Amino acid sequence: MSSRLLATLVAGSIACALIGAGVTWTAGAAASVSRRSAHSNVPRRSAHSSTSAARWGQPGWTSGSRLASGDPRHVWRPWVPPTCRRVFAGLTTSDGTFSAQYESAPPDTQRIQDALDACAGTGRAVELSPGWDGDDAFLSAPLTVHEGEVLLVDGGSTLYASRNPSDYQIPGATTCGTISGDGNGCVPFIDLVGSHSGVMGTPGWDGRLGVIDGRGQMTMLGSTLSWWGLAEEAKSGGNQNNPKLIESDGADDLTISGVELTNSPMYHVLIQNGRGLTVWGIVVDTPAAGARNTDGVDPLSESDVTIAHNFLQDGDDCIAIKSNPGVPSDNITVEDNHCYGTHGISIGSQTGGGVANILVHDDTVSGTDSLGNVSTSNNGIRIKSDALAGGVTQQVTYHNICLTGVENPLYFNPFYAPGGSTIPTFTDIVLNGVVAVNSPKKTSSLFQGYDANHLLNLDLENIDLDNTTQSASNARIGLYNSNVVPSGPNVVVTPIRAWGSVPSCQFPAFTYPPVQ
Repeated sequence: MSSRLLATLVAGSIACALIGAGVTWTAGAAASVSRRSAHSNVPRRSAHSSTSAARWGQPGWTSGSRLASGDPRHVWRPWVPPTCRRVFAGLTTSDGTFSAQYESAPPDTQRIQDALDACAGTGRAVELSPGWDGDDAFLSAPLTVHEGEVLLVDGGSTLYASRNPSDYQIPGATTCGTISGDGNGCVPFIDLVGSHSGVMGTPGWDGRLGVIDGRGQMTMLGSTLSWWGLAEEAKSGGNQNNPKLIESDGADDLTISGVELTNSPMYHVLIQNGRGLTVWGIVVDTPAAGARNTDGVDPLSESDVTIAHNFLQDGDDCIAIKSNPGVPSDNITVEDNHCYGTHGISIGSQTGGGVANILVHDDTVSGTDSLGNVSTSNNGIRIKSDALAGGVTQQVTYHNICLTGVENPLYFNPFYAPGGSTIPTFTDIVLNGVVAVNSPKKTSSLFQGYDANHLLNLDLENIDLDNTTQSASNARIGLYNSNVVPSGPNVVVTPIRAWGSVPSCQFPAFTYPPVQ
């Protein structure tokens, strides 16, 4: 467990229940049967003390906006598969570093990978467990998880990623650990190459989850920079060649659940070009400051996705739904997530393949992380794109979203980067039940369409912002019970008929997710 999360626990500022000792809190490679559907009507813990009466699939909007339904799979809480092979920790560390010998040749790579190779296709887990005499650490180079298996990290144990860029080098690609034009020189630390696979964790006796630590803040071998330092240098030009912590390309039916991910060199989770993804009950624990491009969870050209019951803090987007040209992202539910110091719950800026049927509900966003760092790009609800990306973002519904200390509460920007000729469009966007409190003095919302032929079409319903400053252009806005009223060039606001009420908000402290 990271010192940031430990400090939160010790301080006694926890506003939601810890996972009790001994409670089974893990997942199966596929989303399997549990006690409650993510879309059922059974009462459940919410981030809010009350919810609005809006009824999904029963539009009452005179504007004709289509409500999103999200993931059609009706996901249940995942469960852990049985163990295929168990690997015991043989190392210990007090500061996340190891001997020069072990750092140059991580000693656990081969025995973990041998177990993964042997368990491929079994539907079972390779389980990383604490060893004897206090051994609780593994140190490894990149690992490959095959079809039909799970990498399972037990509570009380930590899997540390190599700091040696050469361990991640893609043959023939640009040099990992350097700045270049494309930034595609590194394999991920954990690569999910097959369908029906996943990465999961279990709680230890004290409720702590298993941890995967990317050590992004530590100096790379053979360099004077850390992975994060390299990312900062890339601000002045080029792209950093840094590994993602968990990545997959083209695999279906993936589950990431019940594990703590910390200090990733770049994105914590990037899953692309597949169908069926569940990210449930994880912690992402990386500071908001000094950790550039460390997005929490990014589905890219993915379909049928549920991201639910997670606590996420990092140095970039909390969640970012994206698409590449020709392959959309669609049918996605983002439910009961809590974001701290991030760049917000985002769509884009990659939207070239289109984004559709996105349901975002019962989430909170705080502009500050658990260390007191303020977000470096302080957004709440954000859709971002530009003419370099293009694409249509449509049928997106936000319901019961609570924001605190956020500078850009509602942010719809089709000019995210200059240049390009493929115009993006945002349409059928519905916000029903959004509250912002403790907003900074410079707070402002943005409602912007690209031009008169590519308007922003958006409904604002049951909106209560404590700072209603805004700018807007090229927009058609439906309005119901909203204290923010967009105005500006080519902006038309029309009263509409809708249901529901402004939600009452609670903001949990950063901690482990309770069992859902």
